[in-house]
Amino acid sequence: MAPRTHLTDLGSIANVDLTELGAGKEGWLDNPNLLCALDTNSLAIANRYYILVLEWSNASGTASFRVKIRPNLSPIEAEYVSALEWLVFDDIRVIAIGTSCGYFLIYSLGGDLIHKQLVYPGRILRLRVRGTKRDITEDTSSFEEVCVVIAGIIARFDGSDLQKVLQKWYQETQNQFWNSIKDPDEESENSFTRIPYQVWNVNGYGSCTDAAITGVMSPPLLELQSSDRYYCAVTIGVDAAISAFRLSEDRSRSFVGAILSKVVPVTFSTIASFTKLVWRSQQPAKKPEPKPQPFARALPLTCLKDHPRKGEKLTLSPSGTLAAITDSLGRIMLLDTRALVVVRLWKGYRDASCLFVERLVNKESIGSHERVKNNYCLCLAIHAPRKGIVEIWQMRTGPRILTIPCPKGSKILQPTYRFGSSTVSESSYKPLEVFFLNGDSGQLSRLN
Repeated sequence: MAPRTHLTDLGSIANVDLTELGAGKEGWLDNPNLLCALDTNSLAIANRYYILVLEWSNASGTASFRVKIRPNLSPIEAEYVSALEWLVFDDIRVIAIGTSCGYFLIYSLGGDLIHKQLVYPGRILRLRVRGTKRDITEDTSSFEEVCVVIAGIIARFDGSDLQKVLQKWYQETQNQFWNSIKDPDEESENSFTRIPYQVWNVNGYGSCTDAAITGVMSPPLLELQSSDRYYCAVTIGVDAAISAFRLSEDRSRSFVGAILSKVVPVTFSTIASFTKLVWRSQQPAKKPEPKPQPFARALPLTCLKDHPRKGEKLTLSPSGTLAAITDSLGRIMLLDTRALVVVRLWKGYRDASCLFVERLVNKESIGSHERVKNNYCLCLAIHAPRKGIVEIWQMRTGPRILTIPCPKGSKILQPTYRFGSSTVSESSYKPLEVFFLNGDSGQLSRLN
């Protein structure tokens, strides 16, 4: 048995009544309809129709209710919450929700709806919040984003655009506490400012079950040089265990098309506004139904088809250069996302889940008050629930460093990426950490 020093107890949710989420039943955290998202001293748990936010202090360690959020979902479409994640910008912390009808919702910790927008009709499988830090040893650019994954589709919101909307909302609501009565029509998509985003169809090798944008990549050969960015996307699915695409920001390479895409919407908006001023109808006009955005160009690069192997879960490293992929055959593949080559393979890990973690290797820095990135090495934490253990492997080809017993019904979690952390100084570097949530005891622990 591993020494107790490998885990540090942080808090417990056992004192909170979570019976409506299934707490108290064996393996209740394994419910596929139950979603969890972790932030500093906060845990968001969602079932299909509402979200509970729990908080705890470092002093007491006991959790308490912060807010219960009930999104306004469509009963006609049998809409439900299908994805959950935190969005953290400095002192702004909000909850992001994806629904089965393709809507992207943002709620404040007071339970107020901040934003609602249709991404694309279809069930949102995952919200992936990440940022790429500029590496000293590698020529990598820094960017921050929120990726929305739908079956065969991936969308990207830029972090700066989301931050502007959140800052504007908080500024506008500071002096509006008197207006506590909400109009139901205010929760329609048309009442919110549309956040720009890109969306791509990555269905070229079959429908995907998970996907991620790994970073910026070079344009294709013989392609006209432009200021547009190209991204590399990796998808996993049923037909192809692993697929890769080159994503282009522009929807058309035509110069005329680029002009029309900018001029026509402005012209149409001006004409529509002028028409409303001249012709005012006596009856209230019916709000138009939201329409999905046209796809940008996605160029297939390669795929791995190995029937009956099916990709199940995908986890990215902080820099996006490595991806851990679990499949239906109980194997875990470590993919180099730049070379698009599998560099390592583990077998015998059915129903496993993976998270990247950073381990301190320079023992001399333990007594120092400064944390330097060079003192840490990247590792992969593999949770094998059938074996009841969590293994820590050093990347890329290093040995197994640690094996920790993990009680049945436990879940490994990782705090969401904090926007703006790519600009943090090297001396105050915060390494990646992995947390254990025991469903039976309710104890939350951190791996040392």
